[in-house]
Amino acid sequence: MSSHSSLKRPPPQDPIPGSPTKKPRGMDAPGSSAMSAQDQKKRMVEEARARAAALAASLGNRAGGPATTKIPQPASASAPMDRMAALRARVAAAVGNATSTAPPKQAPTPPVATPKESTEAPQDGGRGRGGLDIGIHPALLADSVETSTGVSRGRQAMRPKFATTMANQKADVITKQSITIKHKDLRTAGAIKSTGESLPSKNPYFDPSINSGAGAHQKARVSKGLVFNQKGKYIEQANALRKQAQLEELKARIAAAARRAGIEEDIDTDKMFLRDKPPDVEWWDQGLCSNGTYDDVNSNSLKIDSQDSIITVYVQHPILLDPPMEKHIPPAKALPLTKKEQKKTRLQTRMAKLKESQAKVRLGLEPPEPPKVTLKNMMRVMGDEAVKDPTAVEAKVNKQVAERLEKHLTANAERKLTKEQKLDKLHNNQEQDLAKGVHCLVFRVERLTNPSHQFKIWKNAEQLALTGICINNPKFNLVVVEGGEWAINKYKKLMLQRIKWDENGVGGGVDAEGDSIVSEATPTTESNTCTLVWEGDLKLKAFKRFTTNKCESESEARRLLERNKVENYWTLAKAKGPPQS
Repeated sequence: MSSHSSLKRPPPQDPIPGSPTKKPRGMDAPGSSAMSAQDQKKRMVEEARARAAALAASLGNRAGGPATTKIPQPASASAPMDRMAALRARVAAAVGNATSTAPPKQAPTPPVATPKESTEAPQDGGRGRGGLDIGIHPALLADSVETSTGVSRGRQAMRPKFATTMANQKADVITKQSITIKHKDLRTAGAIKSTGESLPSKNPYFDPSINSGAGAHQKARVSKGLVFNQKGKYIEQANALRKQAQLEELKARIAAAARRAGIEEDIDTDKMFLRDKPPDVEWWDQGLCSNGTYDDVNSNSLKIDSQDSIITVYVQHPILLDPPMEKHIPPAKALPLTKKEQKKTRLQTRMAKLKESQAKVRLGLEPPEPPKVTLKNMMRVMGDEAVKDPTAVEAKVNKQVAERLEKHLTANAERKLTKEQKLDKLHNNQEQDLAKGVHCLVFRVERLTNPSHQFKIWKNAEQLALTGICINNPKFNLVVVEGGEWAINKYKKLMLQRIKWDENGVGGGVDAEGDSIVSEATPTTESNTCTLVWEGDLKLKAFKRFTTNKCESESEARRLLERNKVENYWTLAKAKGPPQS
């Protein structure tokens, strides 16, 4: 302990007034202990006076005053405040003159107060930062003066060392750069004027759009002002659109009314039958004719071997289109299976369905199905319960059997289509059959006096949704039907196979609603035949529905067929007549 304590520096014996915790700089120096506090004060005062005198002398020389200026010595220590105020006034005046004349900047020597003055509270707020009412040390007054006058001497404030947005400094940078560029341009213009050279604007290689200078690549960002729409701008646009829509709707109504009335505007009937004039050059030859006419063929100016010719060494393969009649080909039927193959397929399907159901029950997605109990397996399934009370178990089994039967019948009834659903299904099938293509049949019947034959012809055509006409004439009868392939085949079998044309009915006929008045049919020895005159495909239907008409003469029958532009059917049927004996 003694060795360590002997190496430590002993605390100061005579602390300086105003600084009880710090020792002065000269205390550790050799011989400093002999110097008293009064001698130190005197030395500091003398140094301060010398610096103040040197400062006043230098300021006087700059302002054009006397070379030396003496600072009056204080008569006594009772007036320190007056001396301080006078010194500050001189320094302020000298600093003001130096600022106005803009001399070379030098760091001024701050006034130094005496130790007695430093212990007193200063008038200008030079209070110490300590909490014991301690004044500022004289050696630190220079920093305070430099800080207060730093702005006037051109010092810049210290900027933060972290990154800041350039938007806060961009205006200043651009201003300085523009000023620099302006001074450079002025100096350049002066140099050019003095040397007699031409200005840059008169130089043929000068581009005024390219700015030169250090900040040429930086452009000032001008903020856009707010532009507000005028009140009612979009309302007027909406009203204009509404008026335009109303006008278009009115034009459409007028055109529709004119079409209904049979009035076509600006339509010349003569021009409807005129063909357009052929073009000067067809569209497929436009790429070969340089002048756009066929005169290039005679002048040998066709673009065949040129670089911009449409004829190249490359081969273009056209896209293959399906033939339009392929859609009428019926789909291929599935290969029929034998009885053994059908049983095997059914077994595999049921096994897959059973495994799926068992997996759902195992995962808890579906409840397990109750056992299917019958009178045959009742004893084996119920076990002891069936032995104890067979009557009750039998009644329970019968009840389950009845429930299963009822469930089966209910499911069948739900799947059964209603009358309306059946009709809808039939109409859909007929429309699909007709969409594949329109087929036509033309028959010639020698005699059509049997009312049952007339009824079958009309009723089957209605049920199969066929359109056409049946003409009764004393010479022969003509039957024309149009429809889908499936319906046409059914009607063809009816006319050529099912109807017995040799049967002859007594009386009767077909009423206005199409119902036949049929009496007994008796066979006759007279020959009556039905001949298929023509069978083929049509692009469109010629009739809207199936009708029955009675024509006494051949001309009347032809006029009836001319309305639908099928008068050629009568000519074909007439040519297919039986040979004359």
